[in-house]
Amino acid sequence: MSVKTDTEVIIGGKVFTLSGYESEEYLQKVASYINNKMAEYGKVDSFKRQPLDTQNVLLQLNIADDYFKAKKQINLLEEEIQSKEKELYNLKHELIASQIKLENTEKNVKNLQNELNESSKKIIRLETELKN
Repeated sequence: MSVKTDTEVIIGGKVFTLSGYESEEYLQKVASYINNKMAEYGKVDSFKRQPLDTQNVLLQLNIADDYFKAKKQINLLEEEIQSKEKELYNLKHELIASQIKLENTEKNVKNLQNELNESSKKIIRLETELKN
């Protein structure tokens, strides 16, 4: 189990102590994300005119929206990975089947070549007998 981390971060100009099992860098990154969202929406006049509790709810909704969009993207990528893994699995089996088919064809070619050589020898032997 990881060690619990306590770190001070600044969010919206206020100092908060965050505790968690994540690294201090991660906790700072989370605080930075929140600050960036607050700054982004702080530039919008219609947002600034809203009461503080409405601003907080809108900010929370936006963060939840980011979360669900990221989660959806992850799900799409995981589905794509599964699809690619199935495709790779099928291609590997197709390759193996082709290699087996090639080996069998090479054996058949070798056998036919041997038969041709034997037949050629037999023809030469028969021609020699006919001449004599």
